Amino acid sequence: MHIQTTETISRQILTEAKGYLDVGFTHSLNPYSGCAFACSYCYVRQMPIQQFKDIPWGEWLDIKINAAEIYRQQIVKLRAKGKPVNIFMSSATDPYQPAERQAEITRRLLEAMLDHPPDYLQIQTRSPLVARDMEILGQLSAKCDLLVSMTIETDREDVKRIFAPYAPGIGVRIQALRQLREYGIATQAALSPVLPFTPAFPEMLVEAVEHIWIDTLTIGDGAGGKRSQKLEMPRLFREHGFEQWYTNDIHVRVRSYFSKHFPADKVRISRDEAFLKSETKK
Repeated sequence: MHIQTTETISRQILTEAKGYLDVGFTHSLNPYSGCAFACSYCYVRQMPIQQFKDIPWGEWLDIKINAAEIYRQQIVKLRAKGKPVNIFMSSATDPYQPAERQAEITRRLLEAMLDHPPDYLQIQTRSPLVARDMEILGQLSAKCDLLVSMTIETDREDVKRIFAPYAPGIGVRIQALRQLREYGIATQAALSPVLPFTPAFPEMLVEAVEHIWIDTLTIGDGAGGKRSQKLEMPRLFREHGFEQWYTNDIHVRVRSYFSKHFPADKVRISRDEAFLKSETKK
């Protein structure tokens, strides 16, 4: 898939957390605008950032080339005011999408954080590329609370191909999490959204993560499921015989099942349980 890429200059990189993230996070941080993974269920498709675009979601990408510089400027000002800085990276893009291999915007941000660490950083990605920065993340985890949360919405590649054909394979994501955890970095698997999976799914994650995060299309799209409906997710589930997975209580059932394999307090549900302090700060 061809992606139209543009280098942009940002006036700010830390955005005040509101709505879904206003549960402990103070800021969101998006190193890019747009996302090459182009997942069919992504709520950003229904947000103004895409609604006012003439180019389809997944076919454009803005690279914020001055992100690290602006981060330094903003956090210095926040610290001067005595403000807490709890960052969610990222809320409307993937910080480790393919362009990051060469652009290294996220890597430079992490390097800036070594000198100006936030109080808390949660990295949300679905890319194994995050393991590239393992040494930097290890250093940063000694200076702030850090959690690497990897989206793993299913353990079935056939299901992933229906909903997120351009996303990295499931096996390489889990392997990246395992590497990070072995390095001493706090890890989480985000079942976001919950897609059909096999009974063996929890066992695949036990050695890779400490925490499980459960989100669904009805409670996690920022609009009570309305954005997911506009994206025709109910129809897509029906077409593939997955109706039983698109229910208002699916998060409750999934939590109950995963709690058989993980301690109950390690299995959390969107939205009010979103903010999590890491347990591996050195």
